[in-house]
Amino acid sequence: MVRLDGELIERGAIRFTPSGVPVLDCRLRHRSEQIEAGLPRSIDFEIAAVALGDLVATVDRITPGMRLEVDGFLAPSRKGSRSLTLHITSCRPQDGGRPELKEH
Repeated sequence: MVRLDGELIERGAIRFTPSGVPVLDCRLRHRSEQIEAGLPRSIDFEIAAVALGDLVATVDRITPGMRLEVDGFLAPSRKGSRSLTLHITSCRPQDGGRPELKEH
């Protein structure tokens, strides 16, 4: 299981699998400072994410720029691929759903 907080930076259009399950692709950005080997380390990355089924309606209501916390799991983007996608299993807006303050 993976838990990640971040900002929704991109959301695609809802599509459907051949069996009719709704799918929504998106991208998340995570920024934080972590301690590693006793030293602070700045973390800043983007990750592809996907929501399926009933969760699509929840993610579709979140506008780009809003902060959220997601739980999920990592899986290859496609069969045989070495790149990973975060498959969202739960999603909660943070800070009352307000957009994250941008750095200048």
